[in-house]
Amino acid sequence: MLLHIPGVLDNAQLARFRQALEGAAWVDGRQTVGPQGAKVKDNLQLPEDSPLRAELGREVLAALAAHPMYFPATLPARTLPPRFNRYQGGGQYGFHVDGSVMAIAVAEGAPPVNLRSDVSCTLFLCGPDEYDGGELIISDTYGEHEVKLPAGDLIVYPSSSLHRVAPVMRGARLAAFFWVQSLVRDDGQRRMLFELDGAIQALTATGADPDAVLRLTGVYHNLLRRWAET
Repeated sequence: MLLHIPGVLDNAQLARFRQALEGAAWVDGRQTVGPQGAKVKDNLQLPEDSPLRAELGREVLAALAAHPMYFPATLPARTLPPRFNRYQGGGQYGFHVDGSVMAIAVAEGAPPVNLRSDVSCTLFLCGPDEYDGGELIISDTYGEHEVKLPAGDLIVYPSSSLHRVAPVMRGARLAAFFWVQSLVRDDGQRRMLFELDGAIQALTATGADPDAVLRLTGVYHNLLRRWAET
């Protein structure tokens, strides 16, 4: 499911993020990928051990937890702490597929926990008029989709998708990105649950028959119970 989630960060949050990231110490983004990815990746990232990355990442996760669309769209079980990247001066990331299993550090001194990447997420921190190029291009069975969202908006899509970031030829493109292991592994099942949840919310808001809404809610939770992996 390719889904645009608007308004994750507000203008005040974006201003704080931008100010902090402008003065940040960036490193070569190829440090976080394997040999194959390094051949097509040309960007900058905050270091993995950056306190700024941890601080801003926590704020992103808090904003997502408060957004009404995020949980039903992703059904998160585990989330990799957000990373931050910067594309400029022709920087790009050629077609690739995200790694299927990633390690998360859960506590100092404790062994990492594995995360299966089901959902990929990009949170745009710059407006589309601030840079030329930089589209996130996602390829699926319906063709290629170009994504360039307003600052503060999020795009979520299946991690199994082939995708790339087009060269940034003017300005700089700043974004947060992260992966989610969903309670529901199958993208088609997640889509059905998301649409069913949306229908239940719409019917509730319009004062539909409470018994019918209750039955639909039961269907939703029984499907989630059947498909969820914990």
